[in-house]
Amino acid sequence: MEKNGVNVDQLIGTIEAVKGDPEVAKFQFRSKTKWVEGGHCKTEFRNFYGAKTEDSTRTETIVVEGDEPGILLGKNRGANAVEAILHALASCLTVGFVYNAAASGIAIESLEFELEGDIDLHAFLGLSEQKRPGYDNIRVKYKVKADAPQEKLDELFEYVKKTSPVLDMLENPVKVSWEAA
Repeated sequence: MEKNGVNVDQLIGTIEAVKGDPEVAKFQFRSKTKWVEGGHCKTEFRNFYGAKTEDSTRTETIVVEGDEPGILLGKNRGANAVEAILHALASCLTVGFVYNAAASGIAIESLEFELEGDIDLHAFLGLSEQKRPGYDNIRVKYKVKADAPQEKLDELFEYVKKTSPVLDMLENPVKVSWEAA
C-alpha cells in the first residue's frame, strides 16, 4: 500500500526488521568534499552502510555545491553551510512527518516549512570569543493540509520532533573526531 508517496508495507517491514535485529538499524553515511575556489566546494554522496550491508544502489553520485553569497565573498553557486543546516533540518522534519503520517493512514495534501536562523559573524571572523560561531536560534514554522484533525497533526509533529535525527544533532552535542589524511 502506498500513502503520500511512501510504501507503507516496506516501512512497516523495516520497523519489524529492526525490532527483530537491532543491528539492522545501524547506518554509516559518508561524504567527500573538495574545494573548488574561494568559498565554493562540492560534496559527493555515493554509497553508505546500512541494514547490515554496504549499499551501492545509487547509480549516480549525488553532488551538493556549497558557496557563500556575494556579501560574504562568494559567488552564490550553492547554499552556504549554515543555510544547508536549515535545509537538513527541514528535510528531516519533512521525511519524519510524511512517513509517520503514511504509517498512521493520514493523507497529506501539502506540507511546507519556513526556517530562519540567527547568526552573529563576530566569532566566525575571529572578532569575539564570547559569541558562539553557530546559530543562536532557529525558528521553524510549518503549514500542513491533511485529512486529519489538527490535534492529531499536532501529536504527529511532537512525535516527529522527538525522533528527528537532525533536530537531535542540533539540540545535543555530537562527538566529532579529527585526523589528517
